[in-house]
Amino acid sequence: MKKISVSILLFVATMTLMAQEISLQDVIRGRYRQVGVSGMTPLEDGESFSRIEGGKIIRCSFKTGEPTGVVLDLAEAQGEKPRSIYDYIMAPDARHMLIETNRQAIYRRSATSDYYLYNADTKQIQPLSKNGSQECPLFSPDSKKVGFVRDNNLFIVDVATMEETQVTTDGKFNFIINGKLDWVYEEEFEYNRAFDFSADSKVLAWVRFDETNVRTFSFPWYQGMAPAMTEYAVYTGNYEYKYPKAGEENSKVQLLAYDIDAKTTKTLTVPLDEDGYIPRIQFTYDKDRLGVITLNRLQNCLKIYMVNPHNGDVKLLMTENGNKYIETDLYKNLDFSRDKFIVLSDRDGFMHMYLYSTVTGELVRQLEKGDYDVDTYYGQDEKGKYFYYSSHEQSPLEINVYRVDMKGKKTILTPDKGCNDATFSNGCKYFLNQYSSMEQPSVYTLYASDGTLLKVLETNQRLKDAYASLNIAKPELFHFTTSEGVELNGWMVKPADFDPSKKYPVLMYQYSGPGDQQVMNHWGNGHFGGLIWEHHLAQKGYIVTCVDGRGTGGRGADWKKCTYLHLGDKESKDQVEAAMYLGSLPYIDKDRIAIWGWSYGGWNTLMSMSEGRPVFNCGIAVAPVTSYRFYDSAYTERYMGLPKDNVEGYADCPIARASKLHGRVLLCHGYADDNVHFQNMAELTEAYVQLGIQFESQFYVNRNHGISGGNTRMHLFTRMENFLDENLKK
Repeated sequence: MKKISVSILLFVATMTLMAQEISLQDVIRGRYRQVGVSGMTPLEDGESFSRIEGGKIIRCSFKTGEPTGVVLDLAEAQGEKPRSIYDYIMAPDARHMLIETNRQAIYRRSATSDYYLYNADTKQIQPLSKNGSQECPLFSPDSKKVGFVRDNNLFIVDVATMEETQVTTDGKFNFIINGKLDWVYEEEFEYNRAFDFSADSKVLAWVRFDETNVRTFSFPWYQGMAPAMTEYAVYTGNYEYKYPKAGEENSKVQLLAYDIDAKTTKTLTVPLDEDGYIPRIQFTYDKDRLGVITLNRLQNCLKIYMVNPHNGDVKLLMTENGNKYIETDLYKNLDFSRDKFIVLSDRDGFMHMYLYSTVTGELVRQLEKGDYDVDTYYGQDEKGKYFYYSSHEQSPLEINVYRVDMKGKKTILTPDKGCNDATFSNGCKYFLNQYSSMEQPSVYTLYASDGTLLKVLETNQRLKDAYASLNIAKPELFHFTTSEGVELNGWMVKPADFDPSKKYPVLMYQYSGPGDQQVMNHWGNGHFGGLIWEHHLAQKGYIVTCVDGRGTGGRGADWKKCTYLHLGDKESKDQVEAAMYLGSLPYIDKDRIAIWGWSYGGWNTLMSMSEGRPVFNCGIAVAPVTSYRFYDSAYTERYMGLPKDNVEGYADCPIARASKLHGRVLLCHGYADDNVHFQNMAELTEAYVQLGIQFESQFYVNRNHGISGGNTRMHLFTRMENFLDENLKK
């Protein structure tokens, strides 16, 4: 027995030494990235989807997952064609498509691209326009026209003749925008196109933004590298754009409609406060009814109007008065293409689905209810019998796909513990599901609408096997109660050779923003997903954790909205409480606890380090907001109200708390951050300087909020790790 035991120990020791170590380069370069099902688009027939495969777009069966034909093969296409396919847009007739190439990002959701129009019948392909790149194109319902934006103006191309018609002429950068969004709409209302065709394809309606009086923000351009901007080799340049900050003037919005045959434009008047928003417009199935969604400045009152684009008649369809504020979930997936539509509302304390008549605006019924949040509404079947959605019904940390009928009878379609995200076929007969858990990378499967498994497309088994070869420990979920009686959820990554008799340093990761969740039973946990960076740090001897505090998602409206008017107060208290809980564990060194976060996570890192209780040895704030007076109007006012009405809430920030900072801090930011401006960093560091507080900093030339490009991301995380090693390792 002794010999056998010694042999086993030697074998285990040898295998441990052979186990793959994770390098930071592996993390940054995505060596352990998942395989996905990319470029997938449901087709109009309800039986098929298409996807990109190299220089081809393949048609596949939703039932079998097998290819059933080639929609486009660039090698066989005739005419002036692009070299590659970045993305594509299918026309409703499935005979035409737009091929996107040469994409140049503008902001988070916007880009200019060169689009090519392809005819599947003739296999002819040609540029959509030769007069310059295009933005946010859209096919008309009859597939005979394409609308797009160029240089803030709207254009229409006739698919048959390729004749290009300019609809507007007043578009001008930093003054007038037609059909696409200004910066704050794009970022905070989560879309990039503000025009639509009527059901009969004869009218084009759009939102016009007048940002003339919106104040300009600018940041510097340097020559830099990767890429180099040689025009700034000697003298710096600058980028100026309109960015409305909290309490400042927003764009003035206006609704217009263009009669395509008559070539005439009409202004449509809807009741709207001078500083109100139009976060969505969409034509209904009725050619004479345009759905227009409006919000007041405080975003606590939403109204849906039906507007006749021909005579301008306006009818109020419904009103939603929000509990503190209206969630973006309510309007970002509204669909007026049928006689009934779904509204997501937290009016009873949790996010649920409410069915309304598109004709009368009357509430038909609440489709489901309970102490859980609906996450996503996907659609309804052809007969309107079933409605498909995902929710947190099984657990706040999990998301499952369901269907419910008109009587409220529910069926769970994806019962496995973990998180699911579905893409339904047109008519909701089938769906592609992406499932994962903390132990299982994404599995892509095809299902029938009753939950019958049809086909497994991708299991990511190679990634799972790769993780099995790594010298890592299984991540753990944990729960605890704070001194205020608040129950919090977290995950923890320990070293593979964890010894409970030892004392380990801890790095706490968090985001903490309104409605966000970082603690879930899914593969996406951690900054890079799959907890890969966290496992890398664990191999260096760290324990890495994450705790979702109050204000995060999945636990109802009261939980999420309790931070209203005072962002950072409860969130920072909860991170301090988490550090205190961790410090009470026998295997954690309470004097070596660090905290870090990016963006809102950076804000809350600084708020937590200056909360008053000295629990953090050090912290890292990447691209943080340091005062919400510096952040954009739509986001900030949704959660904080107007500065003039909430002086106390706005006053509490890392700058005001600077004298309370405890622990060493590393501050990182990009000079060209169009989202969270470098102004935040400049004012915070000046406060530290004047108080005599030493800090470390790392700033990046020409980098935006994502701080990437060239070797930048590798440099950032190397800097972060060096800082942690210097402060946490004995």
